[in-house]
Formats: sequence, structure tokens, C-alpha cells
Amino acid sequence: MTPAPRDDHEPFADVQLAPPDGFSIPELKWRELLFVGALRRDGDDFVRDPTRPLPAFRIPDLFPEGTRFRVQSDGRRVLVRRLK
Repeated sequence: MTPAPRDDHEPFADVQLAPPDGFSIPELKWRELLFVGALRRDGDDFVRDPTRPLPAFRIPDLFPEGTRFRVQSDGRRVLVRRLK
């Protein structure tokens, strides 16, 4: 029997919801999003760059186009909140 994959080895699967308007991801996954340019800083917030590929996530539509995000470091994770 093959063991189930562990989320710490699959950062795309490691998304923890933070209701009502946010979620957290591993810091390494956040750095990947910035490195590939999928998200970019816009003032104090971040926005999705639709011309860049967004790495895979098990939960779809975490970073919809046209939405601003406020990001806060939380140890080894990053808390991402959608702004209205």
C-alpha cells in the first residue's frame, strides 16, 4: 500500500482556509509565486499578473484576477487576505 502524500512535501496542497476572506500557504510557496511573477506588489498590497503562469493549487481560484491581496508573514506560513 502506498502512503498518502504529505502536505509538507506538496506545498500546492497545503492551503489552510482563514475565514471569512483569507487563507495561509507555506512561505516557500509564497516565494515561488513572487519569483515566477504570478503576483506582484502594488503599493502595500499584491495583485495577480495574468500574463504570468500561476503554479498549481489543489483549491482553485485562490488568486482571482482583479483582486487585491494583503499579505502577512506568520512564522513559516504566509497569511493572504482578499481585499474588497
